Amino acid sequence: MVGDHHLYVGDHHLYIDGRWRAAGDGGTRDIINPATGSVFAVVDEATPADATDAIAAARAAFDAGEWPATPVAERADLLRRIADLLARDKAELARIETLDTGKTLAESEIDIDDVISVFRYYASLAETEPDRLVDVGVAGVISRVVHEPIGVCVLIAPWNYPLLQISWKIAPALVAGCTMIAKPSEVTPLSTIAFVRLCEEAGVPPGVLNLVQGAGSRLGTALTDTDDVDFISFTGGLSTGRIISETAAKHVTKVAVELGGKNPHIVFADADWDSSVEQVLAGVFLHSGQVCSSGTRLIVDSAIADRFVDALVERAGQIRMGDGLDPASKTGPLVSQAQLDKMNSYVATATEEGAVLRCGGGPPERDDLDPGGYWFAPTIFDRCDRSMAIVRDETFGPILTVERFDTAAEALALGNDTDYGLAAGVRTSDDAVGEHMVRGLRHGTVWLNDFGYYTPAAEWGGFGKSGNGRELGPTGLAEYQETKHIWHNTAPSASQWFTPEKDD
Repeated sequence: MVGDHHLYVGDHHLYIDGRWRAAGDGGTRDIINPATGSVFAVVDEATPADATDAIAAARAAFDAGEWPATPVAERADLLRRIADLLARDKAELARIETLDTGKTLAESEIDIDDVISVFRYYASLAETEPDRLVDVGVAGVISRVVHEPIGVCVLIAPWNYPLLQISWKIAPALVAGCTMIAKPSEVTPLSTIAFVRLCEEAGVPPGVLNLVQGAGSRLGTALTDTDDVDFISFTGGLSTGRIISETAAKHVTKVAVELGGKNPHIVFADADWDSSVEQVLAGVFLHSGQVCSSGTRLIVDSAIADRFVDALVERAGQIRMGDGLDPASKTGPLVSQAQLDKMNSYVATATEEGAVLRCGGGPPERDDLDPGGYWFAPTIFDRCDRSMAIVRDETFGPILTVERFDTAAEALALGNDTDYGLAAGVRTSDDAVGEHMVRGLRHGTVWLNDFGYYTPAAEWGGFGKSGNGRELGPTGLAEYQETKHIWHNTAPSASQWFTPEKDD
């Protein structure tokens, strides 16, 4: 166990009904530093019974506790206190995130800033979302539409952006008045454990926020196959999302799932050259490509394709990979041995299917990298097409595929030729072409002459098999609310409908 991070060091790491406790069976999990492949922390790993206890605590806190009826202003103040504590401990949280995920410290610091922004955004939004009055055209009737907390929520986050992704769920759930069970990925749980300690310090009531960690294969049924949960928010892989959705359907539990993407980055011949090269590289190689919105499919105008790919290959070879704690590193290792094995498998398959490997395809040729780390160099495959698995599948690693187009219509068709629909980018100096493309692309976020940016005030989610529901923005708050119509007759009188008729 690393001993210099007070935020997560402690006797126990499950948080249920306001108490830190060990797993029911005493089980633990080793946490691996991706840059070295060595164990640097050990955390308690929940049992299904622990997960059931967490649901019971959240259920009791919602049904009999005071949190759902707490005034919105007080809930918003709590979010602001959490944001202040996050800002106070930003440096330590970022270091934990880098040790856990492998991403660079600069990326982790940006992530913590984004988490702070999410909490402050939802604190302000909740205070400005009034009830709605409806004119029903009847004298003496006040008709109101109000929003109430949806209930007990299960919040399941992925391993690539552990604290950021769980914050997208916890912030709106808290300010809506819900109670919840948070489950981070078992691969990268440390920043969420640290965050829950901050929430406890901020004054989140017992039972409102509960934390369990462990493999989804072990905890998934207990967390989702129950009538005691009102809403499930899941970010992760397509296959797991399908299982969760099917299980939730048995209980008519509401569910929102974000299931990744295979995101096109379309570059026209008239696009600004320097920014296009830079942002195509950043769009696919930041965090070693382990980003759901990563621009892994370059779809480039045939007129510039050869020169453009040559420029990308030259620049990709200059990206310095290293330990995320090293300020000189521009990108870090993959998160796990499983991810490294997956990348090696895709390289082998792509080569067999006829894609042309232009750079990368394995570990960088560097003697100074720890041999135990999960290193995989920025990789570019040219001459790709939609018949190839490397173009169809969400590889979730630092692999860029290159396809070519001759007309805008062909570019649009290629951009939409995917089972997913999370994000896309378009680069052109022609405003009319740009507008035509962004309106025609069936993706939840589309960047025009930019890539990768988001704001807490705008919805995030995808079309097709990228999932359903939205996070962030007003819709992200609405996911955690039920809508109720209240009809108030201020001057009631008999309707006369069943009044007995008088005899003549």
